[in-house]
Formats: sequence, C-alpha cells, structure tokens
Amino acid sequence: MISNDLLKGTLRTIVLKLLADNGRMYGYEITKKVEELSTGKIRLTFGALYPVLHKLEADGHITTETEYIGRRVRKYYSLTEVGRSGAQQKLDEFFDFVNTLTYVLKPSPA
Repeated sequence: MISNDLLKGTLRTIVLKLLADNGRMYGYEITKKVEELSTGKIRLTFGALYPVLHKLEADGHITTETEYIGRRVRKYYSLTEVGRSGAQQKLDEFFDFVNTLTYVLKPSPA
C-alpha cells in the first residue's frame, strides 16, 4: 500500500490522466480504476478524491454533468480544453520530478 503522504502531491495528476485516458468518469469509478491500475497499492478515499475534483473544477480543468439513474444521482467529470493541456503539463512535471528524485536518492557512482 502506498502511503497517503506520497500520494498527496500526485492526486491531481492521477485524476487528470485518468480523465484524459477514459473521458468522463464518476467518483467511485475513478477510485476503482486507480485501485485496479495500481494492483491494489493505491486506494483513494472519497475524502481525498472529492476535494481534488472540486479544486480541478474551480480551476476550470474539469466540468461536471449530472445523470439520474433511477433514484440515484451520478455526477460525471470530464476534462475541459484547459484540463487537457493541464494534464499533459502535470504528467511532464511529474516524470521530471521522479527522474530528479531518482538521481538524488540513488546517485550514479562517481
């Protein structure tokens, strides 16, 4: 299981990437997809996910669409144009960070 401390800085990137790859998704679907892709190592709680979704929406990166399924209401999230370019920017930033961290924590022998 990956610690919450390590996940905090990457949740935004994870959500943007999932929406870029899958189109519109709802919250529970996002949590299940992350768990599946990480082979159970990452389990997002709704308490961690929804603040990220609300922040992305407030920043104009995602839009919401409400659908009624019987008596239930399902809120779908999808990327805006800003969100699409933001997703790629966050991915590039993340991979640069991982590469830099690798050099810092496991430097090549001199």
